Amino acid sequence: MTRLDKLRSRYLQDSLPVRLGGLAANLARVASFSKHDGHRDAVSATLQESKWFIEWIAADMGRSDSAELVRLQVRLALWQLQASKKWNDDQWRSEIAVQSEQWSQRLLKMSGLVGTVSE
Repeated sequence: MTRLDKLRSRYLQDSLPVRLGGLAANLARVASFSKHDGHRDAVSATLQESKWFIEWIAADMGRSDSAELVRLQVRLALWQLQASKKWNDDQWRSEIAVQSEQWSQRLLKMSGLVGTVSE
């Protein structure tokens, strides 16, 4: 079993809300990592993993939510491609950080996990 197969198997064991929460956490990491120019490899790896997560989630979502996730997947692929030329551009990384955080919040809301933990 490859590393990717193991990751997929483990990921699919979780409930859909938890999987969406994991994707949201990944995008929060992208937002955080993007603030530092030395984290290019970490961002690239997290974007790649997030694209896989979307592929594995989409089949379990409704049509509208699946379409939204596919749009996100395309955006992540574009960021990955652009990073090789734009990574040293502070403004570009700042935009990635903001957009990643927005998507993270959107996915967290979609998961239904927000507000489920008692304080």
